[in-house]
Amino acid sequence: MAELTLQQVFGANATQDATTLTIHKADLPNITSPSNTAESLLTGILLQGQTQLTKTNFDGNLDESIYVESGFPGFVFRGTNNDSYRVDSLTVSLAKLDTVGTINPDDY
Repeated sequence: MAELTLQQVFGANATQDATTLTIHKADLPNITSPSNTAESLLTGILLQGQTQLTKTNFDGNLDESIYVESGFPGFVFRGTNNDSYRVDSLTVSLAKLDTVGTINPDDY
């Protein structure tokens, strides 16, 4: 099987050239604001990637090197008022042949 395409992972309108990656906000789930924070955009990218980069697809296709899984929600108390915050986790797992102990994006 082949690696997933840019469009499968980042949305139908995703493109790249030698110096830029373009991801349309309309292709990301629940992105509706005209001026998003960097955190909201990263969350949208991870959620979009999660639709195709599943553990099942990873297990069935040796060309895939990454999968995104939801973890269990939890709560933490933050701030001077100890306000309760819900914490949702997404685990991004990167797999490669064990040759070097560092993460290099070019390996995936």
